[in-house]
Amino acid sequence: MGQPTATADVPAAATSAPASHQPEVTATGRPRRGHLAGLDGLRAVAIVSVVVFHLDPSWLPGGFLGVDVFFVISGFLITTLLVQERRSTGGVDLRGFWTRRARRLLPALAVVVPASILIARTVEADLLVGIRRQALGALTFSTNWLEIGQGSNYFAATSPQLFMNFWSLAVEEQFYLFWPLVMIGLLALHRRFALTEGVLAVLVLGVGLASAVGMALTYDASNPTRAYYGTDTHLFGLMLGAALAIVWTGPLRAYTTSRLWCAHRRWFVGAALATIAALFVLAGEEQAWTFALGIPLVSIATAVLMLAAVERPGALRSVLELPPLAWIGQRSYGIYLWHWPVILIVAQDIPTTAGTSAFVWTRVWAVVVTLALADLSFRFVETPVRRLGFRETGRRILRAFALLRSVRARRIVLGGVVASALVLGIVMVTAPDTSTTQRTIEDNQARAAAPRETEPAPTFSGTKSFTMPKGDEIDVFGDSMVVGSVPALEYYFPGIQIDARSNRRWSDGLTAIESAGSSLRRAVVLAFGTNAGTDPETVEKILDEIGEDHMVVIVNLHADRLSRIDGDNEALREIAAKHPNVALADWDGAVTGEDLQADGIHPSLGGAHTYAATIRQALADLSEKHTGKPVELKELPRP
Repeated sequence: MGQPTATADVPAAATSAPASHQPEVTATGRPRRGHLAGLDGLRAVAIVSVVVFHLDPSWLPGGFLGVDVFFVISGFLITTLLVQERRSTGGVDLRGFWTRRARRLLPALAVVVPASILIARTVEADLLVGIRRQALGALTFSTNWLEIGQGSNYFAATSPQLFMNFWSLAVEEQFYLFWPLVMIGLLALHRRFALTEGVLAVLVLGVGLASAVGMALTYDASNPTRAYYGTDTHLFGLMLGAALAIVWTGPLRAYTTSRLWCAHRRWFVGAALATIAALFVLAGEEQAWTFALGIPLVSIATAVLMLAAVERPGALRSVLELPPLAWIGQRSYGIYLWHWPVILIVAQDIPTTAGTSAFVWTRVWAVVVTLALADLSFRFVETPVRRLGFRETGRRILRAFALLRSVRARRIVLGGVVASALVLGIVMVTAPDTSTTQRTIEDNQARAAAPRETEPAPTFSGTKSFTMPKGDEIDVFGDSMVVGSVPALEYYFPGIQIDARSNRRWSDGLTAIESAGSSLRRAVVLAFGTNAGTDPETVEKILDEIGEDHMVVIVNLHADRLSRIDGDNEALREIAAKHPNVALADWDGAVTGEDLQADGIHPSLGGAHTYAATIRQALADLSEKHTGKPVELKELPRP
């Protein structure tokens, strides 16, 4: 997340306690300057929630809100350091501030980006789609705006991006770049016009509220990425933390020890904990209120916990300072950088199906690898540069190289570095611009876009018939799932008629059915919902339009990283159960890890045959249900 450590930016004179001990405190029980107690523990809570969400969104639907916990911490800590430096030295050393930020952020980033690219290339080329743009965004902290410009969808995950999670690093780094300048201006106004800290805090909080309103207004249910990624629309947590810091570091700090706060502190903390827990569990990415209300609420709750932890000792601080939480919190930056590339690479290297024990074990392995890499990064990359600086670290690396005992050893090391750089360059240049999934969809699109027959198929008389239909008695309407399965559908059902395009919703299906009118064949297959979920009302309208004299099969959904899938499929199951002429093709139950493309959603070549076979079985089951005669399905060899 780019979040600073508790001591990364303090002046050289400041000290901090070892991570495994309670921080040193003053006679009043407050932590000494240089260590804000409990922040590492809060970071641990944030990073664990984000990682769990990315492992499988259904495990913690609102886990992505951990990003906003980080934002509040960053806004508070950075503003605290800026205000304290201004008061102690009379100014703010911008060069020193930005240098410390660079020391904190760049070393680990410079290792993660090339290493992830090289490893991903050995596993699955599709993981490198758009990698040049992604690498540029990662190394220039502009990922959020580049992906907004590209039209990416953070929550759809239909084209997995190796550095998708770096959008928040971009937001934070942009904050680190511009906020010191804003604070210098605010502090100048404070001195020139005798503005109180309360007025400054209100101004800062007003910016945050305006940003929250901006997120609510720009939210688009079909793709909330603009509202979620935008620096301008995702400032509330940062500004809330900054406003709290202005109060906490000034005369208004007395309000944080007021009688009201002290008397009801436990209730405030309990409410904050309950709010965060509830939002992590309930605030899914498909719900508009998550963006309009959930993000501000989790930010406010974080501010309450943070204030309670840093203000004075107590049960909350004791828990947040527990060694395991402190360990995770100190490595949270490395964990955040590594976890998503590791999850994608492991998922492609060991294909599994969500909901199986094998899937869980691959996720456990991804966590183990992530923690190991983050610890190595913390010990041997981040800490040395943060303590020694770029120049001294570079000197020591060169000195270690010069101390190699033989010329041959030096040549091997130098050759390895040069070879890795050359391979990285080749990989970057030859990285695909489109995924296998996209190329398959594009190749199949023309076949699916063939004009519909204007007359009904001669085998359909307009009366009910539930015998097993032949291919020329079947219409298929769908989205990219159908497009990706066109060759297999034509193989299983010769003569089948397909009307499918990418990015379709159930509302588009209704339009297509209405346009087909009386030309509908005896059996109709419907496959929508991948892009925007199940719309029960529209599905019912489609079934009414088709009529009860047609056999209808609805294909349910599968996606490894979409938390709404279970709810969507339950709604489809309930709809199918209400209509005697409707059967559900259980694609979600039939799919295996080998059946999916790299995105975890669209069928692979083998998966397309599983998809078609699942539809064929549903038609056979529907026929047997009405005719009482079992349908013998000939097993077709897979090419």
